[in-house]
Amino acid sequence: QVQLVESGGGLVQPGGSLRLSCAASGVIFSIRPMTWYRQAPGKERELVAMITSIGITNYADSVRGRFTISRDNAKNTVYLQMSSLKPEDTAVYFCKMTLQSRDYWGQGTQVTVSS
Repeated sequence: QVQLVESGGGLVQPGGSLRLSCAASGVIFSIRPMTWYRQAPGKERELVAMITSIGITNYADSVRGRFTISRDNAKNTVYLQMSSLKPEDTAVYFCKMTLQSRDYWGQGTQVTVSS
């Protein structure tokens, strides 16, 4: 019943920008913290950014100042605005939420930063 559907990935040049979206259904979205993760080839999955139900945010050191996480509770959607993109940002990006001690993940969206 709980579903997370991601969109917005693609190919972008270094220094460019991209906005990812994750739409949730089957849950009372407005009270749930939401998190973005990413996984690059050959690396472990890492936390990128999180946002609480009232809009308090935290970021990984590698993206702080370049990425912005936000949410629109009326649309049941969390966003990740990415700017000043670097080749090392290339990864599959996932959104995640926890409900009744279980983690729910989106399908992932590919972001490739290359010239």
